[in-house]
Amino acid sequence: MENRSIAGVLALLLASLLWGTTGTSASFLPHDVSPLAIGASTMGIGGLLLFASGPRLSIGVLRDVRTRRWAVLGAVGVLVYPLAFYSAMNLAGVAVGNVVALGSGPVFAAVFEWLGERHPLSRRWAVSTGLAVLGIACLALGRQADSGGIPTGTLAGAGLGLLAGAAYAWYAYASSRAIRAGAPSRGAMGAMFGTGAVLLLPVLLLTGAPLLQSWATAGIAGYLAIGPMFIAYLLFGIGLRTVRSSSATTLTLLEPVVATVLAVTVVGERLAPIGWCGLVLVLAGLAFMVTARRAPKMTARL
Repeated sequence: MENRSIAGVLALLLASLLWGTTGTSASFLPHDVSPLAIGASTMGIGGLLLFASGPRLSIGVLRDVRTRRWAVLGAVGVLVYPLAFYSAMNLAGVAVGNVVALGSGPVFAAVFEWLGERHPLSRRWAVSTGLAVLGIACLALGRQADSGGIPTGTLAGAGLGLLAGAAYAWYAYASSRAIRAGAPSRGAMGAMFGTGAVLLLPVLLLTGAPLLQSWATAGIAGYLAIGPMFIAYLLFGIGLRTVRSSSATTLTLLEPVVATVLAVTVVGERLAPIGWCGLVLVLAGLAFMVTARRAPKMTARL
């Protein structure tokens, strides 16, 4: 694998580590903080920070006709994803909501690539994604079995998880198209997430008051906006310079693994044996993809 591709893979894996902390961090927020408020503040504030990190680059992306439409189309995914994702975790639980959203992402990304570019999928992608998706299904079963059954709202939460997975895959695909059209990765992220932040602002204004009830609550919200959002999506943009969106969404399936480990070690949840088998399957799938010898030929300027 070429050095540029290795750097892209490492950036995506680091982003996944940060994303994996979202569920555990959000679990410490007071119960009166709604999932809509968490999602709107995380992506809204983080999106504004991404835009502010390179305003000239972001404005340039929005002015360029070749990249503007992808930034605006991707912003729709940025609007939908956090609202659906945190609502899914609220209804179905951190494990199931996270697993369904992230597990469906690579499938949706592959569909978008095929519809938009008729891009054929490699056997390596199919095998690695299959192993990883099977693994996160086992993770969900492992934590579900330990909880003693299917909680109320799981089906609705799973549906919202699928919506979140489609939105996540869509803005990942739109980001990669903007970058391949010549947009700098930081500018593409800033333009897309900055536009999405504007769309999320009304939701934040309507639901965000409980986030300011204490310094601890505000601190958790601040971490979610800066770590799993701002820093992670800068890394995500770097990864998309050399890794296709379908492969990128597969690599980020490391997130449910991190989320599960933190839930067990920090929150105190337990994991049935099938869940531990799922961890091994996910890591095996990711390892199979990371050891690919050839990298996709994608270039972009910083």
